[in-house]
Amino acid sequence: MRRSIDVSLLALLLFISFTACKKSVAPPPTPVPVTSNYEQAHGGTTAAGETRYFRGSIGSALGLQMKLLREGEKLNGNYFYQKVGAKIDLRGTIDNDGNFNLEEFDTGGKQTGIFKGTWTTDDTGLIKLAGNWSKPGSDKQTAFSLHEEPIAFSTAVEIVAKRIKEDNKKLRYEIDAEYPQLTGSTNPNFEKFNQNARALVMKKVSEFRKEMEPEPAVPSDEAVAEPTPETMGSDLGVGYKVSLANDDLISIEFSVGSYYSGAAHPNSYTEVLNFDLKNGKVIRLSELFNPGAKYLQAISNYSIGDLKKQSKDKQGALDDDWIQRGAGPNAENYKSWTISRKGLAINFDAYQVGPYAAGPQQVFIPYTALKELIKADGPLYPLLG
Repeated sequence: MRRSIDVSLLALLLFISFTACKKSVAPPPTPVPVTSNYEQAHGGTTAAGETRYFRGSIGSALGLQMKLLREGEKLNGNYFYQKVGAKIDLRGTIDNDGNFNLEEFDTGGKQTGIFKGTWTTDDTGLIKLAGNWSKPGSDKQTAFSLHEEPIAFSTAVEIVAKRIKEDNKKLRYEIDAEYPQLTGSTNPNFEKFNQNARALVMKKVSEFRKEMEPEPAVPSDEAVAEPTPETMGSDLGVGYKVSLANDDLISIEFSVGSYYSGAAHPNSYTEVLNFDLKNGKVIRLSELFNPGAKYLQAISNYSIGDLKKQSKDKQGALDDDWIQRGAGPNAENYKSWTISRKGLAINFDAYQVGPYAAGPQQVFIPYTALKELIKADGPLYPLLG
């Protein structure tokens, strides 16, 4: 009987001991701090792991395009000179103040140069890269400057600049024209954009070449004076800027400049290509707004008010009557416009709202000012946020 009690007592003691040990477990580990997906950059924040696209130049003549992926303190990507096309690999670092070093490497892995500069954010939220490029071990530096293009394709689509460059010594003219082309997609609508962009610039080039053709010789007793070497030749330049590019639409502003030998001054103007990539067609201004909406009046009212304010800031560079004519609610006045992330940019070329000396003008209209007029199933609606 006693032995049975001792066994029961022992079992009870073992149960109590086991329970106490089970309750005395180690405390849970301290949670590991979650790293933010954003790194602070000078002038703004940039999402880690986000690919950005840039265009610019090294020195005064070497145009280039750059693609960079920023992940924390790491920068990786590539760049190429537009007239060469071969991509050059880039690897480097960036600190929280926006100071970066980017080393470049050839296909054999040999370092061929280094970019040292700053990464800053402008008022529109786009990035600017500026600094100096040099060869390894060299003290000679060349300034570079690049601006971000607002490109946000979800696939491996890229925008590549194509160039037409011609120097006709006999007829004494030069042509330097660029136009954008989408690569990396088999979507037929993307090719339709390519065709439209190419055709727009080729038309300018063809028209200029035709203007440069010499007139048929007319028999005459009077000698025709040959142009002297000191006389300036003629030239045509076409450049472009990407205002917005994503899976649904792409908006391009072309800057066209020309000079004809003997003219008092050069001529410049803008043309635009706003293209619906979903449906494969050019976008008209009216298609952005509800049917029957008085969008031209709304755009005109905003533009006139803004232009008058700009004129006041510039000590009256623009005349009120000229503004009323050139920015009135007439479709002809609003042929040059582009789409951005936050609003419409309206271009007014020289002579449209002011004298030649005042130069071209631009008005930016935020979507908030047009929100009630914007079509719910139109190209702008996804940008309203």
